Amino acid sequence: MKLGFDNQKYLEEQSKYILERVNDYDKLYLEFGGKLMFDKHAKRVLPGFDENVKIKLLHKLKDNVEIVICVYAGDIERNKIRGDFGITYDIDVLRLIDDLRAYDLDVNSVVVTRYSGQPATTVFMNKLERRGIKVYTHEATKGYPTDVDTIVSEEGYGKNPYIETTKPIVVVTAPGPGSGKLATCLSQLYHENKRGHAVGYAKFETFPVWNVPLKHPLNIAYEAATVDLKDVNMIDSFHLETYGKSSVNYNRDIEAFPVLKRIIEKITGETSEYQSPTDMGVNRVGYGIVDDEVVKEASRQEIIRRYFKTACDYKKGHADKETLDRSKLIMEELNLKETNRSVVNTAREREALLKSENENTENCSVVALQLHDGTVVTGKSSTLMNATPACIINAIKHLANLSDDVHLLSPVILEPIMNLKSNTLGMPNQALNCEEILIALTICAATNPVVQSAIDQLKELHGCQLHSTTILTQSNENVLGKLGIETTSDPHYSTQSLYYNN
Repeated sequence: MKLGFDNQKYLEEQSKYILERVNDYDKLYLEFGGKLMFDKHAKRVLPGFDENVKIKLLHKLKDNVEIVICVYAGDIERNKIRGDFGITYDIDVLRLIDDLRAYDLDVNSVVVTRYSGQPATTVFMNKLERRGIKVYTHEATKGYPTDVDTIVSEEGYGKNPYIETTKPIVVVTAPGPGSGKLATCLSQLYHENKRGHAVGYAKFETFPVWNVPLKHPLNIAYEAATVDLKDVNMIDSFHLETYGKSSVNYNRDIEAFPVLKRIIEKITGETSEYQSPTDMGVNRVGYGIVDDEVVKEASRQEIIRRYFKTACDYKKGHADKETLDRSKLIMEELNLKETNRSVVNTAREREALLKSENENTENCSVVALQLHDGTVVTGKSSTLMNATPACIINAIKHLANLSDDVHLLSPVILEPIMNLKSNTLGMPNQALNCEEILIALTICAATNPVVQSAIDQLKELHGCQLHSTTILTQSNENVLGKLGIETTSDPHYSTQSLYYNN
């Protein structure tokens, strides 16, 4: 893969810039937008970007950093899912705490925002507290967003409990957007100022990239990633008016800035140093780009992937028609087509051929995988296994230079698994999924070095591109994600059955 981004340069720039901000205050509340860890979107659009660079940056500053995690009570109640992991936001908070601790970072507490006694949220809070995690609750802020006098009063932020913090950098993060990070930062500014502390607020937001052109594919890819939030990139008019320089921000930040500035000035009693939303940011990602053409192409491919994901979400009922139409418009803006993703044509053509050869056209799913050498291998569904594991087996056989005639899976291993699914567990769908096939391969490898030579090739699939002609099951998608394979699917189910076996 060609690199378009210098991760080390970015790490040094970003660390230096954060410390410069901290020097202006006794304490800095730093709102972290986007993913703190496993930022796979940034990794895809900026080849060379380390998906965990932000956490490594904080580890570098660990003696001066503590973390506050926000989660919106409503997201817990409706079991909102973090798409890249397939886990709910409350579970993601637990995962995040474990991961932060693994980097020797101090987790101060969890703040449950807009809490009003929701039952599932109360259970979650009890779980945290009984494991020794401090939990604070914030109700909806009275008067927000327009009544600044009420917001900055004992009836507004004053009703929130004060979070005791001791280190000069307080990072406020969350599982996803809309979790109340900004309100938590401002609430803390209110309480800190009442205590006579000189504190500041800044925002660590990777996208959109303020010093990259508005219509650059990198910034348009951010719009594609947030179609459900209806985010739109815009020129920061406040920055342009004050400094005469164009910078890019997004609609929510620009729209909220006048009120946000008034709130900060009301809290501090001083004129804000920030003249624009861009001023608030500590984003140096644009300075890490070393090959603009590589970044542009990676961003175009991400836009196509996001379109397929939105189309599948619409089919599943997770997205509305407006969101899907918006995703189509973004594709058209850059004159992109589904077939600009090279594996799409191969998968569809193989599926069409299979359907022409079979009377029963149901469950003719095909998966195509492009390897790093440009070779495209395919797999089709059968009574033995899904199309996805079939494709993975064909890929590792190719990489291990094994003939198609070589059988990696022993019937002695497969038959007991099939019998277990069918006779013992009573599962109507006996076809093996990715996880089951990989376990079977591992068992076969214990007595067959040829199989082990194929398994050793799995690591070579990291970063490869895959397309399925039908919606991937969650179990298969999870395994592909762990292998580091970038996936897309056509928005079609593999069968007419309404109960879709994950």
